[in-house]
Amino acid sequence: MTEQRSAVGDGLRFVRQNWWSVAIVSVLVIVPCLWHPHIEAGDLGSHVYNAWLAQLIGKGQAPGLYLARQSHNILFDVSLLHVANLAGFGAAEKIVVSAFVLIFFWGVFAFVSLIIERPAWLLTPCMAILAYGYSFNMGFMNYYVSIGLGCFCLTIAWPMRRNRRAEDAVAASIFAALAWLAHPIGFFWASATLGYVAIRRVLPGRWKAVSPAAAAAIFAALRWYLHRRTGLTVDWQSGLRFWQSNGSDQLMVYGDRYATLAWMLVVFGMICFVTEGISRRGDPAWWKALALPAELYFVAVFATATLPENLRVSLYAGWIGLLVSRVTTISAIFGFCVLGCVRPRIWRLAGFAALAAAYFLYLYQDTKTLNRLEANTEKLVWSVPIGTRIIPTIVADTDWRAEFVAHVADRACVGRCFVYSNYEPSSRQFRVRVAPSGSWIVTNSADDAEDMQGGGYEIQQSDLPVKQLYQCGGLGDWTKVCLRDLAVGESTGKFGLRPAG
Repeated sequence: MTEQRSAVGDGLRFVRQNWWSVAIVSVLVIVPCLWHPHIEAGDLGSHVYNAWLAQLIGKGQAPGLYLARQSHNILFDVSLLHVANLAGFGAAEKIVVSAFVLIFFWGVFAFVSLIIERPAWLLTPCMAILAYGYSFNMGFMNYYVSIGLGCFCLTIAWPMRRNRRAEDAVAASIFAALAWLAHPIGFFWASATLGYVAIRRVLPGRWKAVSPAAAAAIFAALRWYLHRRTGLTVDWQSGLRFWQSNGSDQLMVYGDRYATLAWMLVVFGMICFVTEGISRRGDPAWWKALALPAELYFVAVFATATLPENLRVSLYAGWIGLLVSRVTTISAIFGFCVLGCVRPRIWRLAGFAALAAAYFLYLYQDTKTLNRLEANTEKLVWSVPIGTRIIPTIVADTDWRAEFVAHVADRACVGRCFVYSNYEPSSRQFRVRVAPSGSWIVTNSADDAEDMQGGGYEIQQSDLPVKQLYQCGGLGDWTKVCLRDLAVGESTGKFGLRPAG
């Protein structure tokens, strides 16, 4: 990995020499994108719906809405819209999400392989789990792919490489630019990591310990600042204890059994690491190689302890939410770098593969339930007149951590109805936005949008006509949905199921 060759050339050479393995693994990795009629991934439904609105805006058929010019948080949406213009939204969803899953998976694989200085085949089951972990199942597609692109940027621009060539600089710049277009977190993570490693590299001997101490001090200072900045609204609660935010929490998506599986993976990983450490306790080269990945993992986990979960920069802006819950993806990647220092053994690969098989079995079962909910929603909303406005108040099982199930209604409405409580236009964080004068298609208040779907909004005269989409099957079948007309003064929480765990 540190030979005087192009990083891009190394990557292409690896693909040529292992093309059969790369092809087989790639096919297996995208299977969850294909096993149901729709990909169930929380906010993904909202992205598809808003791409359709962008299509209507381009045709002049969405009065009061416009496309903002912005340079980030747009890569997935723009890609989806362009592919949908050619192939339709059904095919576009499968094509673009599958491509982004592969970018994420192989980006993580490339970066971990760079750190451990050998192909990280042993950890491919774990990487596949992470590719379909919490960030994916919440539908954070722009953030998700920005991390994969950031991994490619790190792999190519890694400061430990010698005599980097011009094509490496160009390729790293392209990946960095794409990461920025996707989401700022991926870009800033890659930039900060490169800077951290470059500074650490030039520090002599024990002075290298200054790097993690300085990073910890910066995060602690940031927490102190946010605590005292009165103009910001900050929520520090992530729903996870500190010791749970180690990266394994990315497995905790649809119920308690996922948490059990996450801890089984942690325990098995510790067994692999401890047995390796015992067998190589007298090998100073191994401990030296372990130092940097362990240091990066420490800094990432410390960051999750200091960053806020939700942040709002003003009363009129939408929430910048679930920061800790999503950045544990980065903790998991650095954790792989630590775990990758163990030597490949058949029993280790078999253990990781067995845990991955259990995870994807659970995932198939729960996303199949969500597909049934979406099929019922599609059937219902396609019975109403074109242009009908709806407010979905669909909620998940209380044991589920991936809770954005209401967006099945967004995707079901494509080509037929309008989700009046759509949060993206009023949040002003995405391309599709509502004009200050308002629009009959969507509310122009981020707070109202949140209250509508949360059941705490009282209908006003200006909201009519509008229908509520809610669960009406009782605890026996929370995938059954109904529609009803809302009246002035009614609360959106009056009807509807609150599924219990």
